[in-house]
Amino acid sequence: MKFTRILLGILLPPVGVYLTFGFGTTLLINILLTLLGWLPGSIHALWAILKHEEQANQASG
Repeated sequence: MKFTRILLGILLPPVGVYLTFGFGTTLLINILLTLLGWLPGSIHALWAILKHEEQANQASG
């Protein structure tokens, strides 16, 4: 699932963020950044998804 979210974060940034965070401020920020351009949306999506994974790994182990 992690690989899928990262791939979607690159190709369709809001979808990757939605699968990770659901509907919330992170998704809205990502949608706005994606509307400004694909690259800012993708960068934000990758950062948010990887940061979420890092925090999940720290909490579990």
